[in-house]
Amino acid sequence: MKLKKIIFILVLALPLLAFTLHKYYVSLCEVEYVKEKKSVQIILSIFIDDLEFTINKDFNKQLYLASEIEVNDIDSYYKEYLAKYFKVTINNTAKKYSFIGKEYDSNIVHFYLEITDIEALNSIEILNNCLFKDFKDQQNIIKIKVNKFNKTFYLNNKNPKALLNFQ
Repeated sequence: MKLKKIIFILVLALPLLAFTLHKYYVSLCEVEYVKEKKSVQIILSIFIDDLEFTINKDFNKQLYLASEIEVNDIDSYYKEYLAKYFKVTINNTAKKYSFIGKEYDSNIVHFYLEITDIEALNSIEILNNCLFKDFKDQQNIIKIKVNKFNKTFYLNNKNPKALLNFQ
């Protein structure tokens, strides 16, 4: 009888363990064109533990992101990482964005970025290959809002770009 109980518990527990052991790799990027301000405003949200792993690997460091004792120049690492893996092209011209800041929210870091002096938005292309190098199952979701138009893209290793044309 005891063996039957053990087998019963294993039959129930193993499928549940399979769900808890699988990790999802995903980031969310929200892009909005604010015509009145002539700016493209971006919020890029990434899981801190994944970002910490890849930044430490890229820079050969042992940084602890969002810890009690934050590294003084952590923003410089963030800016350099984003400049390498997150790019924006507007109206067929590569644009540099301003790093407005960051905010930690539980286990996620939100980056606030902005591109100013955009008179008209005819096309926008987002290249987001953050975390792709280290996490093969990574998906980066891009949500773009321009005027009343909304579009969502799901990017992965094979397709790291989102492109919208409004002409």
